Amino acid sequence: MSNRAEVIVDLTAIAANVKKLKAASGTELMAVVKADAYGHGLVPVAKTAISAGAKWLGVALVEEAHALRAAGITAPFLAWLVPPGSDYAAAIDAQIDLAVPSLDIFKEIVATGKRARIHIEVDTGMTRGGFLEEWSEFLKSDFSKVEVVGIFSHFARADEVSEKQNQDQLANFNNAIADLAAVGVNPQLKHLSNSAATMTNQSAAFDLVRTGIAMYGLTPDLEHLGTSQSLGLAAAMEVRAKLHLVKKVPANSPVGYGATESTSRDTVLGVVAMGYADGIPRVAKAAGIFFAGKRCPIIGRVSMDQFVVDLGPETTAKSGDYVVIFNNGAAGEFTAEDWGLASNSINYEMTTRIGPRVPRIYPHE
Repeated sequence: MSNRAEVIVDLTAIAANVKKLKAASGTELMAVVKADAYGHGLVPVAKTAISAGAKWLGVALVEEAHALRAAGITAPFLAWLVPPGSDYAAAIDAQIDLAVPSLDIFKEIVATGKRARIHIEVDTGMTRGGFLEEWSEFLKSDFSKVEVVGIFSHFARADEVSEKQNQDQLANFNNAIADLAAVGVNPQLKHLSNSAATMTNQSAAFDLVRTGIAMYGLTPDLEHLGTSQSLGLAAAMEVRAKLHLVKKVPANSPVGYGATESTSRDTVLGVVAMGYADGIPRVAKAAGIFFAGKRCPIIGRVSMDQFVVDLGPETTAKSGDYVVIFNNGAAGEFTAEDWGLASNSINYEMTTRIGPRVPRIYPHE
């Protein structure tokens, strides 16, 4: 039985991207598979990335890390958003490396009485996660009860290659490494680069790069780095859905809630069986679907489970046909970047917001 909507994930594309990025980095690679692998499927993508040469896996939540262990994945991985009150003991028992961004979290981890593998997170200028004002006090800590595996930080503007902030953050990171060395702590791994830095800033590669969006074949930043295609990346996700209904309508027919748009001519409309409950942005305006070699625009508001497109008066579409919402754009289809622009957002949000009631299909698995 076919699905009313589905996400088709090309794991061979992900493998090719991992190999390309690892070669570009000249060092080891951490495949970032948080948020269900950016919507592509946590376990299948993690296994593919490891097979393609990634040595590490990166997740935000400890729950994601436990899911990887439960799937039998033995590679090392880091969870970096594990707030106070988390079950650190269970994570340590599962051999999950933990990020330490604050004294409170460090103390809670030490209090488990278990020898944790930690990566110290420092704030080098993004002013989000990591040590800042507590750094001097933290350096006085007793590190004998933990294994300091790594030190890491995160670029704020790596996609803007010429920005001075990148050099400032790199300098701050090197200073933090020196501070740790001065108190006898020498982490095995130093990691700073995200996807954009991996492709543009060799001086920040250190021992490990963390690649997220580029691993999925998508540009880290359309404005500053160009399209996925121009970067030589292979987009791995195709989203498609069935036309629930196809019907002829006369000119001047109001469409959808609020009658925000009306048909400008006699035409054929298609009702697509996805909506904002599935991750289609309600705010999307200049987007649509691709069918039979043609882009067809959204008309009216996106609803919870469906939206309407203008297929044009000459269409051959019929109810039950699949239409492409976005993919790699090779034949002129809408891409995740196109949908991001149409929604005043980014490609990251487009792939991660496709909901769990849309099944993931792996034709090359």
